[in-house]
Amino acid sequence: MAKKDEYGLHALLKKIFGFTQFKGNQEAIIKSVLDGNSTFVVMPTGGGKSLCYQLPALSREGTAIVVSPLIALMKNQVDMIRNFGNEDGIAHVMNSSLSKAEMMQVREDLVSGKTKLLYVAPESLTKDETVEFLKALNISFVAIDEAHCISEWGHDFRPEYRRLRPIIDAINPELPIIALTATATLKVQQDILKNLEVPDAKVFKSSFDRPNLYYDVRPKTKDVIKDIIRYIKNNPGKSGIVYCLSRKKVEEIAETLVVNGIRALPYHAGLDSSTRRMNQDKFLMEEAEVIVATIAFGMGIDKPDIRFVIHHDIPKSIEGYYQETGRAGRDDGEGNCVTFYSYEDIQKLEKFNKGKNVAEQEIARELLNETVTYAESSVCRHKLLLHYFGESYEKDNCGSCDNCLNPKVKFDGQDDIKLVLEAVVSTKQLFKTKHIAELLIGKKTGDIKAARHDQN
Repeated sequence: MAKKDEYGLHALLKKIFGFTQFKGNQEAIIKSVLDGNSTFVVMPTGGGKSLCYQLPALSREGTAIVVSPLIALMKNQVDMIRNFGNEDGIAHVMNSSLSKAEMMQVREDLVSGKTKLLYVAPESLTKDETVEFLKALNISFVAIDEAHCISEWGHDFRPEYRRLRPIIDAINPELPIIALTATATLKVQQDILKNLEVPDAKVFKSSFDRPNLYYDVRPKTKDVIKDIIRYIKNNPGKSGIVYCLSRKKVEEIAETLVVNGIRALPYHAGLDSSTRRMNQDKFLMEEAEVIVATIAFGMGIDKPDIRFVIHHDIPKSIEGYYQETGRAGRDDGEGNCVTFYSYEDIQKLEKFNKGKNVAEQEIARELLNETVTYAESSVCRHKLLLHYFGESYEKDNCGSCDNCLNPKVKFDGQDDIKLVLEAVVSTKQLFKTKHIAELLIGKKTGDIKAARHDQN
């Protein structure tokens, strides 16, 4: 093994990226890749995952293939690498959006050995002609970003990710693999390693704890948009993201914020790519202070000083919540994560899940139940999140969540529980939670009258 500052990594780090030191496990991970090991990295958002494959790719012979799920994310990283390297051919995206001339240029740079990083969507790798072309190149290793997409138990499962192993074998079965994710439970981690057939991979796990983030779950009322406006106006000059589940809601909230004097822009997959790119750039350049977005926004966005992340709608999973809130405070400065929660949102998500097959419904239900538990719990939110990802949290009071700073008042609910159970039994378990709740508080809705429950 080489022994000159072990591959001269510190000099490369300074020369290419301008950093004087590595963060956390970065150096050990990079050495593992350069030693030819298959490597598995679990590192929270903001930990510097991309450097773990970019630096080894730039420092060794050949081209590294980087599998990534989003075109915007790939474009972002390619622009950044070209900027660092002062050379366009050093990194390329290969996907269906390229013109014939652009594709020819990419292939030319790859054949000449100029390209060190080739970003591809997994769909592009399923084409036989692409695999045949890559087989003829000097490929150094394969990096699989957002590796949780491999697992059916992950919050963002993509079937094409599950087919990567045979494709890599077709290119070169000896290629080392580095798989990286910011959000993976123990179950998902095991599934990734099994699917990629790398049981002996070197595993690097960083703590999931983000001590600088303040987690806050608030009741969602009919005045939720006013609450969001008030919050943003109380934090002038700070950058933030407001997440919504639907494109329609994104447009509506962005418009309302603008009317109220807030420099806000929308971002969702329904906008054309040039508008998305323009809005993203305006946010990065601080021409806009707030981006209102669906989950399509944020992956790979290099803006370290996002000070708040607001969820107008609760995410479908803890992984999604952790990843989205993790975009705040990546510079280790303050990061406030405010989520507006109502059980009605959960019911909407349950309805949405009914369109999936039985197995997918079961997984979606399990993920959603974990989200409900988190939102309604009185336990420290840092402790809940770490426990979910298989990590323990020793502090009694984190000092950085609503539950620790404002503990919920405890009361004896035995009699109330007894009444609820009696109502469920007497109605033969045929009615939903909302019906039982309205019955218990004496509401005489149309459904209650139709079931004659108002007569008991």
